[in-house]
Amino acid sequence: MDTNLKKLKPELVWKYFEEITKVPRPSKNEEKIAAYLIDFAKTNKLHFNRDETGNVLISKPATKGMETVKMVCMQSHMDMVCEKNKDSNFDFSKDPIRAYIDGEWVTADGTTLGADDGIGMATQLAILTSKDIQHGPIECLFTVDEETGLTGAFGLEAGFLKSEILLNLDSEDDGQIFIGCAGGMDTTVKIWFTKELVPDYTIPYKIVVKGLKGGHSGDDINKGLGNANKILNRLLYNATMNFGIRLNNFNGGNLRNAIAREAEAIVLVNQALKDKFIRMVEGFNKIVKSELKTTEPGLQVQTFEVEQPYFVIEQKSHEKLLNAVYACPHGVIEMSRDIPNFVETSTNLASVKTHDDFFLLTTSQRSSVQSSLEDVVQTVSSVFRLIGADIENTDGYPGWAPNPKSKILEISRQSYIRLYDEEPKILAVHAGLECGLIGEKYPNMDMISYGPELKGVHSPDERINIKSVEKFWNWTLDTLLNIPKK
Repeated sequence: MDTNLKKLKPELVWKYFEEITKVPRPSKNEEKIAAYLIDFAKTNKLHFNRDETGNVLISKPATKGMETVKMVCMQSHMDMVCEKNKDSNFDFSKDPIRAYIDGEWVTADGTTLGADDGIGMATQLAILTSKDIQHGPIECLFTVDEETGLTGAFGLEAGFLKSEILLNLDSEDDGQIFIGCAGGMDTTVKIWFTKELVPDYTIPYKIVVKGLKGGHSGDDINKGLGNANKILNRLLYNATMNFGIRLNNFNGGNLRNAIAREAEAIVLVNQALKDKFIRMVEGFNKIVKSELKTTEPGLQVQTFEVEQPYFVIEQKSHEKLLNAVYACPHGVIEMSRDIPNFVETSTNLASVKTHDDFFLLTTSQRSSVQSSLEDVVQTVSSVFRLIGADIENTDGYPGWAPNPKSKILEISRQSYIRLYDEEPKILAVHAGLECGLIGEKYPNMDMISYGPELKGVHSPDERINIKSVEKFWNWTLDTLLNIPKK
């Protein structure tokens, strides 16, 4: 396993990326990475500031001859999605990410890599310390808690930034410039239950759905990936109808912005029906593997005999959960009528968790059309309202309306053509970006978002293409070199 990232080019970017992977930075726990950034600013004698929300801003004056150029803010987020394989004992609160080179990619050993958005941060730090790069005055904004609440962008105050142009470094596709994004809301659900004694003459089994790719609930929602919660629920529903199983727990998925990769449940099966039940699970495994053979070749549905639990969920709540999860939509709801092959509206059934006396379900909805966002939120809410569940909708975050006449868009576009002799793709993204919220605070800010090529984001399969990082770096430098005067 080759872990020497410093040998990659551009050396300075990979140097800082490797340092960043060693600093724990889960969402809502960014103190260690913030301290690293502030120490970086002090060491390099750069002006820095930190606002009440926790965002860090580091500034660098223009290089000689570029003093009259418009100020540019380069922006990324400090936090990372913390996902790991179920058999991993990795502790995101203290362990360094085990990053390594795998052919043309850099990836991590059993966990998310944190290139989202560690590579944006590393690029900013490399520019802040470089002595041989020409640029006008720059600000580098590092926001907190982008992944679980966009907290940093929500809390950003008007006047904190002085720039007229913003380069968001949080996109994941080589050769693409994003000029708009979807808005989103979360819908969380509580389904209350009571417990009953385990029925006599039953055998406990754990059912496990694993081996799915997971991925980003915005960027990857249209790729035909499996959702472990939906797959497990389908099996439990059929087993309830055909074998009268009793449910002890249901736990699947984790993060609201990740497609569920794994899910498991403990059920009680009548002893007389155990052989038929096992054959049913084996048959179901073959069916779903066949259905998803193209997009999810690693999918497995397994069952194991386990120790007898102390209780089961009372039948009415058991059935309410399974019926509601079956009815709850997941995936693409509407494709755009205006932009070819662009997802307009979607919803993600992110997680199902069993607590002491309730099930907690987390879902997230996205749309580039506000009225459609409200509609899909109501669609999901109504499913659970029918069973009398407690429902909570977040305030959500705004979309970012595209501006095809953006001046920084044209500068960046011409830069890419000049460097690579081809047109970059100009798109809107179905994922949420902080640009929408930043644009609310700074309505005159001219913004684009771009980045190198990342795959498997928000899952342990996350990886970043090495060659695309060098392209991204050169593109950024050329863009900075061609920023117009004030």
